[in-house]
Amino acid sequence: MAQTETATRKAGSLKFRKALIGYSFIAPNFIGFAIFILIPVIFTIVLSVMDWDGFNAMTFAGIDNFRQIFRDRVFRSAFWKTLLYVVFTVALTLLASLGLACALNKNIKGRNAFRSAIFFPYVASMIAIGAVWKQLFEANYGPINNFLRSIGIANPPGWFASTDWAIWGVIIVSIWKYMGYYMLIYLAGLQDIPVQLYEAATLDGASGWQRFMKITLPMLTPSTFFVFIMLTINSFKSFDLIYALTQGGPGTSTTLLANYIYNQTFVYWDYGKSAAASIILFVIVLAVTIVQFRGEKKFTDYL
Repeated sequence: MAQTETATRKAGSLKFRKALIGYSFIAPNFIGFAIFILIPVIFTIVLSVMDWDGFNAMTFAGIDNFRQIFRDRVFRSAFWKTLLYVVFTVALTLLASLGLACALNKNIKGRNAFRSAIFFPYVASMIAIGAVWKQLFEANYGPINNFLRSIGIANPPGWFASTDWAIWGVIIVSIWKYMGYYMLIYLAGLQDIPVQLYEAATLDGASGWQRFMKITLPMLTPSTFFVFIMLTINSFKSFDLIYALTQGGPGTSTTLLANYIYNQTFVYWDYGKSAAASIILFVIVLAVTIVQFRGEKKFTDYL
């Protein structure tokens, strides 16, 4: 009996030591997560129901911050501008990156150089990108508008100087910057497709378009889903590119939800409204992501 109890204690002690070793491995990551993510998230939730300017004492505001936000014309404009930006940026970047991946997956001369050139904007300095593209899109003397005039367009868009065209200029620059990164993801997916599938389809008389629709697209479903999710989340969070190009202007024509949150925090010092807007953005992104996951499952089952 005593030997059994001793063996049980030793087994329990060994199990505890193993668990302690395991916890010691994950502790640094968990501590970092708690300090930099968990605690700020909890504090943001608390701030969303508070009135605080960062200097005076906090006062409980309840849902007043959310009421003020939904009544705010700038917020409503930022919401719809964000949806516009997300829809066009995600769709066009996905198509551009897929097209480039298909083109550069072939054995063409200078393929690696083209891949590097297209990927370069993704790692380029955001400040440099903003400065260069502002000059390219300059309304009166920019090379883009000069080209448009040369082909017969007498009154080209004002781009970043126009409240109607600024958001489209931002979308164009965003596509140019990020398509190289997602192109690499598609390239990895394309290179995992067995060549035998294409050879068999060719022997059966399938055209290039049929091979693309029946083999390439279905086999790229995991890559497309990943690109779609990441593009959507990053587009909703987009801030630095817009700040470098337009700082949300002219007026509020390119002020997205992330820019609105920034302005409430660092321009108006209204931390309560800023936190409330952050919660709203989080809920929107979460809802869109859930819909995407469910849609991807249905699409996979359909295939």
